[in-house]
Amino acid sequence: MSSTPHDPFYSSPFGPFYRRHTPYMVQPEYRIYEMNKRLQSRTEDSDNLWWDAFATEFFEDDATLTLSFCLEDGPKRYTIGRTLIPRYFSTVFEGGVTDLYYILKHSKESYHNSSITVDCDQCAMVTQHGKPMFTKVCTEGRLTLEFTFDDLMRIKTWHFTIRQYRELVPRSILAMHAQDPQVLDQLSKNITRMGLTNFTLNYLRLCVILEPMQELMSRHKTYNLSPRDCLKTCLFQKWQRMVAPPAEPTRQPTTKRRKRKNSTSSTSNSSAGNNANTTGSKKKTPAANLSLSSQVPVTHPPHMVPFEQRGRSCALCVHLSPPSLCLSSSGLQDAPGYSRWLPCLHGRTVCT
Repeated sequence: MSSTPHDPFYSSPFGPFYRRHTPYMVQPEYRIYEMNKRLQSRTEDSDNLWWDAFATEFFEDDATLTLSFCLEDGPKRYTIGRTLIPRYFSTVFEGGVTDLYYILKHSKESYHNSSITVDCDQCAMVTQHGKPMFTKVCTEGRLTLEFTFDDLMRIKTWHFTIRQYRELVPRSILAMHAQDPQVLDQLSKNITRMGLTNFTLNYLRLCVILEPMQELMSRHKTYNLSPRDCLKTCLFQKWQRMVAPPAEPTRQPTTKRRKRKNSTSSTSNSSAGNNANTTGSKKKTPAANLSLSSQVPVTHPPHMVPFEQRGRSCALCVHLSPPSLCLSSSGLQDAPGYSRWLPCLHGRTVCT
């Protein structure tokens, strides 16, 4: 009994190292693969409800689809909203297309906080035409997609820039009509313009008018107003938005913070501050406005030192009062033996 070789990358679901496959929310290209499968399941009986369900499954409610290409009369750029996207895909099949799918090669993915961007520089939109003749059209260009980073992972922006296209006719059909020059001349003509059918191009031109009218249509559907009343209401609201001045940001009132005072230290600080203020004010005020007691900086009564008891190294004390204010007013000059005594302030003599 031969046993199958062991696969080193296989992990049993019942083993301890079983790992689930990575969900498709981290594989944006898989959503394009699912969209291709859904387009292939379309039938001839698919109505507008089927296309609305298709757009709801793969596109966000505010999604936009943009096509950029260059025609004979110059470059073109068409952008349609979410309500017009289902009709765009249906016009592709109404123009004779039987199959539609997209091929992405060497795409680059970038992850953001709420979205995933896919940039594919080698994207091909392949359409299979059954009429007017059997033709395969390959439209090449750059496709830029933005997906929402959630479980649904729907498309938010679709931008397809067409660079070139090729129409391929089977060799067997050419061999069948090799002898008919009229059929060969018809086969040599293009059936598309830049890979798009005339039905699709006409619809994109019509979307240039329909896209600005989406507000009127939604208002008519919601409020059941006449087209003229819808137009008046929309124009009046737009005029109000243009005339109304921009709202100024509200400023919050500034609140003043009160400083807290300590009950224990406030009294001591205030008393010390008052003493400092009184002494400072006494020093700053002129001497003419003060009394005699305030001009002489004596903290306690002076001691009288006899002249004979002073040493030779001691000098006379400096009299701090101004010359105009002498001690005669205190009656010391009238005392007996005044010449033998010298006042020494603060109870000390100044020694040299």
